[in-house]
Amino acid sequence: MKQHDSILSVQDLSISFGTDRGKITAVDNVSFSLKRSGTLGIVGESGSGKSVTSLSVMRLIASPPGNIDSGKIFYHDSSGASLDLLKLKENDLRKIRGKDIAMIFQEPMTSLNPVFTCGNQVAEVIMEHRGFSRKDAKEKTLQLFDEVFLPRPNDIFRSYPYQLSGGQKQRVMIAMAMSCNPSVLIADEPTTALDVTVQKSILDLMRSLQEKHGMAIIFISHDLGVIAEIAQDVVVMYQGKIVESGPVETVFHSPQHPYTKGLLACRPSLDKHFKRLPTINDYLNAQEGVDPLAGLLIHKEEQNAIAKIQNGKEVLLNVRGLKTYFPVRKGLFGGVRGQVRAVDGVSFEVLQGETLGLVGESGCGKTTLGRTILRLIEPTGGDIRFNGTRINGLNNRSMRLLRRNMQIIFQDPYSSLNPRLPVGTAVVEPMTVHHLYGNEKIRNEKAMELLHRVNLDSTYFQRYPHELSGGQRQRICIARALAVEPRFIICDESVSALDVSIQAQILNLLNDLKEEYKMTYIFISHDLAVVKFMSDRMMVMKSGKIEEMGPAEDIYRNPGSDYTRKLIEAIPRG
Repeated sequence: MKQHDSILSVQDLSISFGTDRGKITAVDNVSFSLKRSGTLGIVGESGSGKSVTSLSVMRLIASPPGNIDSGKIFYHDSSGASLDLLKLKENDLRKIRGKDIAMIFQEPMTSLNPVFTCGNQVAEVIMEHRGFSRKDAKEKTLQLFDEVFLPRPNDIFRSYPYQLSGGQKQRVMIAMAMSCNPSVLIADEPTTALDVTVQKSILDLMRSLQEKHGMAIIFISHDLGVIAEIAQDVVVMYQGKIVESGPVETVFHSPQHPYTKGLLACRPSLDKHFKRLPTINDYLNAQEGVDPLAGLLIHKEEQNAIAKIQNGKEVLLNVRGLKTYFPVRKGLFGGVRGQVRAVDGVSFEVLQGETLGLVGESGCGKTTLGRTILRLIEPTGGDIRFNGTRINGLNNRSMRLLRRNMQIIFQDPYSSLNPRLPVGTAVVEPMTVHHLYGNEKIRNEKAMELLHRVNLDSTYFQRYPHELSGGQRQRICIARALAVEPRFIICDESVSALDVSIQAQILNLLNDLKEEYKMTYIFISHDLAVVKFMSDRMMVMKSGKIEEMGPAEDIYRNPGSDYTRKLIEAIPRG
């Protein structure tokens, strides 16, 4: 039988979910095909239907509440047979799922079982689908760990997921997906929230494995720059529908739909200077013949004027020789056998009203530095002065009073909000702790005002964190930080896991609030493009030390170290 040109074909697929508010269509009459040994990118924001589409290929849509209303999904195997995956019995589907069609899920920590070692989880798949003995499955797993460039494969085999970094866990998931040499690999946001350098290594790894094994890949992402790096063809999804599709080069260089144009434009650019980032809505609502970028760009004269203003500002935060060391113990009750120098002799200043960007890979010490400044982690040595006050030696009561002026927005908004408290209560709580605004009625009114300020209406006051999207939860965390009217906020990877369109909205919001409330930021990120957009000056960290520091534009144009150059080169260009 003649081999089909495509290995996977999705035809007229529609999926809906039953909710308290009625039936919601998540995927609406979607059709596309995946070429043999090719890579198809599916791009769109959260809620566009891209992940639901991929889960339907694996028949992982929970029913109820999910329901595949119509459509066909054909897998064209090597023998030339075409199997409709939606009609296969569960036993027959189980033979294909994981063996012929494998999937890398978005969040490796929730996809790996926390009570089993990483090695045993990969070996289990090999024994199930390939009939290997436990000994042979372990040997194959170690070989796979070596193939995906995991360091010390034997140690990784014995490690539990929590003991690995995000990049290492993602490599374990790739090894598991590759363990049966699948014909089709579905990668659902496999590089979201990873460092740009780790992201680049994951993309390079997937390309090399594809070439070696001849598999086809569906790569799902909200980042068009990443799609441009790895895919030949692209499907753009919006509100459950495909609004544009074709070769990557054609779609990216001549986008036709306003949604695609908005996705391409709203990611911070290394080569353009924006006063504020364009958003999806700017393009969807633009009148015909009107350029949504008009008035958003900063010209050279404006950049020079901004630099002069910065030079005349006073120092708000002064850090000298700051050290934060963590002991390494031998066994559970053993003595200290060494130290991890997370922050190692760091010195810098932050000027009143500026944004100092802090960039570096995971493990470089940037988050530890931010938390040490606020004394959420106690420093090992050095000096921290805020507005002239030395905060190292302050007692708990004095430090609590000072924290009204020094706040932090954490990376993961879900874990920093109490799941048992309505978000309105979460915003009111810091006002109560600091005895602000007199009484509960005024505090509630202030909380409502803050919700409106971060573009959420009053109905959110009684909602719980699990009822909100990632972008909405991050807005709640921003409102909570603003509740005590601080002078200084540390933003710790506060947009790293958000869609590029939501990210643009949050970055614009932070800049608006900075101007309105005359605040000062330290903006921490592994994404140099985001840091460059947000920052007046930039500081690059590596291994607990400052690698280089200076005006953001100067560091991008003329990086002073190979490390900074590597960070810049790793950014997807699109």
